[in-house]
Amino acid sequence: MFKKSIFFPIPKLTSKQLFSELSAGVIVGIVALPLAIAFGIASGVTPEKGLITAIIGGFIVSYFGGSKVQIGGPTGAFIIIVYGIVQQYGVNGLIIATLMAGIILIVMGAAKFGAMIKFIPYPVVVGFTSGIAVVIFSSQIKDFFGLQIDEVPADFFEKWTVYVQNFHSINLETFLISVLSLLIIILWPKVSRKIPGSLLAILISVILVNVFHLNVETIESKFGEIPSVIPQPIFPELSFQIIKDMIMPATTIAILAAIEALLSAVVADGMIGSRHNSNKELIAQGVANIISPIFGGIPVTGAIARTATNIKNGGRTPLSGIIHAITLLLIMIFLGKWAKLIPMATLAAILVVVAYNMSEYKVFYHLLRSPKSDVAVLLTTFFLTVILDLTVAIEVGMVLAGFLFMRRMAEVSNLEIIKSDFTDDENLNDPMAIQNKIVPDGVEIYEINGPFFFGAANKFREVMNEIENPPKIRIIRMRNVPAVDATGLKMLKEIYRDSSHLGIKIILSGVNPQPKNAIKQFGLNEVIGEENIFDNIDDALKRANEILNIK
Repeated sequence: MFKKSIFFPIPKLTSKQLFSELSAGVIVGIVALPLAIAFGIASGVTPEKGLITAIIGGFIVSYFGGSKVQIGGPTGAFIIIVYGIVQQYGVNGLIIATLMAGIILIVMGAAKFGAMIKFIPYPVVVGFTSGIAVVIFSSQIKDFFGLQIDEVPADFFEKWTVYVQNFHSINLETFLISVLSLLIIILWPKVSRKIPGSLLAILISVILVNVFHLNVETIESKFGEIPSVIPQPIFPELSFQIIKDMIMPATTIAILAAIEALLSAVVADGMIGSRHNSNKELIAQGVANIISPIFGGIPVTGAIARTATNIKNGGRTPLSGIIHAITLLLIMIFLGKWAKLIPMATLAAILVVVAYNMSEYKVFYHLLRSPKSDVAVLLTTFFLTVILDLTVAIEVGMVLAGFLFMRRMAEVSNLEIIKSDFTDDENLNDPMAIQNKIVPDGVEIYEINGPFFFGAANKFREVMNEIENPPKIRIIRMRNVPAVDATGLKMLKEIYRDSSHLGIKIILSGVNPQPKNAIKQFGLNEVIGEENIFDNIDDALKRANEILNIK
């Protein structure tokens, strides 16, 4: 039996549980093999780099992570960002960007940012995920059809233009292997889930290509031999300029890794009835992304599909993830030389299925029926991911979502002017309702509803400026204001200043804890006067009577 310790994070296991962990780890390792190779190739690096990432990253994520069953490794989400970095800055740039991303992830975990990832708007996540799926699918057309193209452009429209222009060069043998592989991957799970469809597709396609000597490109013909050992550590060439250039790509990698890892952990929690430690998971992801590139790997994150496979096959502790990494290492050492025979067409078919699963087309379609602002964020993020760049897409998507959120909050924040002629729709059951109070002449009450922040502050002032006959006292009621920011405080100060010039006294009523603390920190309590700030409307009205000398 194994005992959980600081050095080996595995709880006590019975013989039956131990067998389940071992079998789950081996199965996930086999499932991860073709995916790791395919993700490596699609990312613009050599196939063994994908394997190294799954081995090293998978081990670290399982050993140090905050989820019991998380499986780490390369994923489709990184393909376009990694490919872009490699094309522009080479492998050295990729190593530096991944190292920097690892540091960012560790900082995020240490700063307890794990829970903040959930604040990334859902349309942004779906937009760039669906966009990545389209880009992955587009990148596989050449290998899927065996098109005779020397260099495939990176630009989306140029890429498809080249495809159309060269479609006459289709290789029928390659196309048939692609279609056969695709059918096996799709249909085999209906027969059995014990043997992964992708692995079966690889075995059958390798046999067909080699027995019948088909004219189909393989890993060997494109990349040569696959090394059967983990390479020596690689230390990148650093310069201030390359670090500066890698800041945004590294941040994108870190955000993607955090989002995918924590989403995977949440899905796993629902499947096993557990609860992960999000900050610990981020730190583990950071460590994995520092160690992986040093040994030639690419970015690491939690893989939702492989994590689900682990759980469905009995994995319940980190041991299964560790076994998964060891399984891949043994395959690389003893069977790596055979992996060179895998047809590129089969890997293309695997990635087409990955793209389909990532597309979330049903969710995408459903979100198109959301409010227009959410649709705008969704489509903007999607098209920017496809047409321009994932980094730009996330930046613009987040900024656009932020602006739309502020506009929405400004719309729900409102200022109500309460006069002596109360309307019938006032809440008569509210003991603090103004119609149940005696409001003296010369006093007007303004009630703010919602957060009083920079999106709503200007609205406040506009309403104030519309008052034709200034009162003697303005009571600003803030019982429904949960929070106020610096712009709101500045606006209150300006309202006080403008009112003072007109001889109008300002009284604040129903000030909640956060606004009260903010008012004190801003020094506004000294400007308005502590004697004019109250917790309830009764005391505020009493103060108004004192000012008006009404007994």
